Amino acid sequence: MKHNIPAVIFAGGKSSRMGEDKALLPFGGYPTLSQYQYVRLAKLFHHVYLSAKENKFNFEAALLEDIYPEDSPLVALVSIFETLKVEKVFVLSVDAPFVSKEIIAKLISIQEHTDVVVAKSSSGLQPLCAVYHRSILTRAKQHLEANNHRLTSLLTHANTHTIYFENDDLFSNLNHPHEYNEALKSFDS
Repeated sequence: MKHNIPAVIFAGGKSSRMGEDKALLPFGGYPTLSQYQYVRLAKLFHHVYLSAKENKFNFEAALLEDIYPEDSPLVALVSIFETLKVEKVFVLSVDAPFVSKEIIAKLISIQEHTDVVVAKSSSGLQPLCAVYHRSILTRAKQHLEANNHRLTSLLTHANTHTIYFENDDLFSNLNHPHEYNEALKSFDS
């Protein structure tokens, strides 16, 4: 059974540590990491979107373009709620391919009224593996106007519910070439 809230894959980062756009690197038998994540989430959600500055993707997908010129996940978050007329969305970073469907289901299952339901592991909060509610929009815009783009800062000022997950490896981000190469090996085995 698919989730009724939309999923948004954040794929607009600069990838400066990778040295090339990681969203466009091949992964998991797909031409790009973006396509891998899109296909994977399309099995779990009725509506899946890619969030980026422009359409840089070589496959058919719904795109949510950033409305503001700055580059940050905060800009993407504000753009999502200003574009989509939904009450909540699940967000996932394109470079987190190991986040399981069980983690996603657990985050979505929390029904209490909060601004954010976010995953947490031993390495800390995972603001790009979370369910954001529309109620965060006003505060997110205030942070944007104050030029405070850190999502962790936003979460400390919001009504945030954290869920702790033991396996930190599931939240591994592919930020550096060695992390990407290790992830490729784990998919080949």
